[in-house]
Amino acid sequence: MDKFLIEGPCKIKGKVKISGAKNSALVLLAATLLFEKPVTLKNLPRVKDINTMLNLLKSLGSKITLSKDRKTVRIQNKKKMKTLASYSLVKTMRASILVLGPLISKFHKSTTSYPGGCNIGSRPVNYHLSALKKLGMKYQIKKGYIHAKSNGRLKGTLINFSKISVGATENTIIAACLARGKSILKNCAIEPEIKDLTNFLNSAGAKIKWKGRTCLVTGVNSLNEISFSVMADRIETGTFCVAATIAKGDLEIQNSNPKVIETELNILKRAGAKIKVLENKICIKGPKVIKPIKNLKTKEWPGVATDMQSQIMVLMCVANGESSIIENIFENRFLHVGELQRLGAKIKIKNNKATIQGNTKFIGAELMSSDLRASVALVLAAIVSRGKSIINRIYHLDRGYEDIEKKLRRIGVRIKRLK
Repeated sequence: MDKFLIEGPCKIKGKVKISGAKNSALVLLAATLLFEKPVTLKNLPRVKDINTMLNLLKSLGSKITLSKDRKTVRIQNKKKMKTLASYSLVKTMRASILVLGPLISKFHKSTTSYPGGCNIGSRPVNYHLSALKKLGMKYQIKKGYIHAKSNGRLKGTLINFSKISVGATENTIIAACLARGKSILKNCAIEPEIKDLTNFLNSAGAKIKWKGRTCLVTGVNSLNEISFSVMADRIETGTFCVAATIAKGDLEIQNSNPKVIETELNILKRAGAKIKVLENKICIKGPKVIKPIKNLKTKEWPGVATDMQSQIMVLMCVANGESSIIENIFENRFLHVGELQRLGAKIKIKNNKATIQGNTKFIGAELMSSDLRASVALVLAAIVSRGKSIINRIYHLDRGYEDIEKKLRRIGVRIKRLK
């Protein structure tokens, strides 16, 4: 099993190009199941989750044609597709549940395994199932599979999500595109990846409008051939911004969209980072002394992204004073704390609040990754640690960060992948 060896502390300087957003690309790939005509997606990130989703589409009958650099894919579906999303393909990836909506909308049946993914807390699929049921889906759960069907086309309706859910919003929008009539979806998630999905579907002829957290979808009979470029990954962008801040670095972050991480950039400014924002570029310099941040709360977009919580916690560890962060999205997202403590961090957890003492002088150690974002937090901590750190189970990182060791090496990080 691969691991990283990082020798710190490292000086960070240079340019880094941000990859396409994994969390957007996965949804767009699932949505291609609605199409009879070819779909071309550009700017795909070369990560394991994308490979898993492409293999899932292939198993359903899609013809997949990848470019040499694996960043562009052309997808052509058959008229008759298979509708079984088997456990062997979906066990490692939460986003696999997103094929349920398009399969039931386009082919009126689906057998989908309960999904896998990161162990960061309860992410029940009941919000997906409840919304799709209102559109006309009938289902039973047997032996770990969701057996679903509908009597012909789904029918537009009013859906009020009891809790804001990114995945359920995405699944329902996709399903409603080919439903008969109008669907009004209230209390939706409005993350940038959902707006990317909206732009993708509307460009292909869907009829989707937004007003705040309410989404109006007017069903159409079919979607048109389309070529579309996946948005830049805002979480990768934020991760490199934190890296520059904690390592007193000087980075030019290219192919990014600063508008979708304004909240996180403002946090880094509060911490002392100097940031210059251009149209698709962020120039960031880390301060000599990092200021502490108190009572930071993760929240649905446009709040602080839960996917940035662990990275920001590393920044808090090296800040000059006490900081605190409250995790409001997932109840199991402090798994990285024990590993940061092995490096010397002084962190106390009470319920969903972490209090961080700051002024930590990290000392290298052997560490264990627990999930995708926690593992990148350990990489950040190792970059500013004294001595060597070994990070095990980096397959979590490979699920969501493209060529991360190559990108880090180019900006001055002493990092090796060990087999």
